[in-house]
Amino acid sequence: MPFTRLAEATTPTARIGLGLAAVGRPGYLNLGRDRDLPAERSADALRDRTRQLLDAAYAQGVRYVDTARSYGRAEEFLGEWLQEHPEAGEVVVGSKWGYVYTANWRVSADVHEVKEHSLAMFRTQRAETGQLLGDHLDLYQVHSVTPDSPVLTDAEMQRALAELVEEGVSVGLSVSGPDQAEAVRRALEVTVDGEPLFRSVQATCNLLEPSVGEALAEAHDAGRWVIVKEAMANGRLAPERAPEELRRIAEECDAACDAVALAVMLYQPWATVVLSGAATVEQLFTNLHAVTVDLTEEQRERLAALAEPPADYWRHRSDLTWA
Repeated sequence: MPFTRLAEATTPTARIGLGLAAVGRPGYLNLGRDRDLPAERSADALRDRTRQLLDAAYAQGVRYVDTARSYGRAEEFLGEWLQEHPEAGEVVVGSKWGYVYTANWRVSADVHEVKEHSLAMFRTQRAETGQLLGDHLDLYQVHSVTPDSPVLTDAEMQRALAELVEEGVSVGLSVSGPDQAEAVRRALEVTVDGEPLFRSVQATCNLLEPSVGEALAEAHDAGRWVIVKEAMANGRLAPERAPEELRRIAEECDAACDAVALAVMLYQPWATVVLSGAATVEQLFTNLHAVTVDLTEEQRERLAALAEPPADYWRHRSDLTWA
């Protein structure tokens, strides 16, 4: 099991992972990309940025890296880095299938990715991921599962996913949308030959949208690994946009807003890994300071009051512009 390897890591930052969604393609939903990315968003420029982030993350003790087929060329960039760094063999690599990147390296594309949870898509993308990541792949997740996803009901697809285990790859899923909790709970019930199919769950959870937390606690109690994504709410919790209460508490802690936001997620006993979606090395270093933030119970209660109704949060997220 790959997360057994991660659990054995002794670095303080091992519970923080690096997500490559923001640097594998020129356009993404995160706010502030004009400032964060190089003016020239060529493949070479983003390859270099990805390498810088991976170098810095590994040097600072990060041991989980998260990517996906739809993250542009992120799997390619990661695969190249892994080949160049044989000493990084203990890094746990997770990827995802289920979306096709369609923007053709354009920021202004009408459609950036198309979702398809079919058996044919799984087989196609599994082969593509295998070519790019080879035997470095530890965890393969179904991308953005909602309660109506066929992976939760299609026995043929579930059996095909279960065959990954024979290849030494664990099966997981990510969830998204206002009904994340329902999708998590349904996934916990899926078995193949009496064995749980999904060994990990990745979900959006942050100060503004914590509604999936109870379901993630249930997943943890059931022995699943829990990966927190979008802990920075696509940049809404970054220092320049953070709610006033988050700013005040960050000042009280002598820390940056992003470090505090990630620290809240690290405090959750059910969180195996909390992802940093940093696009710059400077952001990554600030994110990693989360392991040093000491929040009182009173401060955590004040931060909990920032939560929005899930429908409002996801409506706001759907209105974000790819940039």
